[in-house]
Amino acid sequence: MTTEDIGDAGEALTVRLGDPPLPLPAPVADLVRAYLAEQPRLARASSRSTAWLFPGRQPGHPMDPTGLLDQLRAAGVPAQRDRASAIRQLVLQAPAAVVARALGYHDRTTTHLVVEGGGTWSRYTPGDHSQ
Repeated sequence: MTTEDIGDAGEALTVRLGDPPLPLPAPVADLVRAYLAEQPRLARASSRSTAWLFPGRQPGHPMDPTGLLDQLRAAGVPAQRDRASAIRQLVLQAPAAVVARALGYHDRTTTHLVVEGGGTWSRYTPGDHSQ
């Protein structure tokens, strides 16, 4: 994700993960604005500029996901638990097999989450049903 994926229209801050861009809620928008305000100072301090929202140690490369996860944990954000909760919500709204393919998970993982959450998509069969 680059800084160009963040749109600031005054009151609303958006993030482009697809089309249309998604508005960020106020507490998150405030954090992102503060972070973006620090980016030029961080780039000057490291003598490199970058378009990555979370720049890595190597010039021109994004931050390693593990490094970002470590920083989130240090800030008190339980990222792993939140990811499981988000996937659990997805499998309650859509077939587990569809969610698994979209996110790159194994069907059994998402099926387990749908059963855990009491969902109704447990008997969905993926594939072409047009015949």
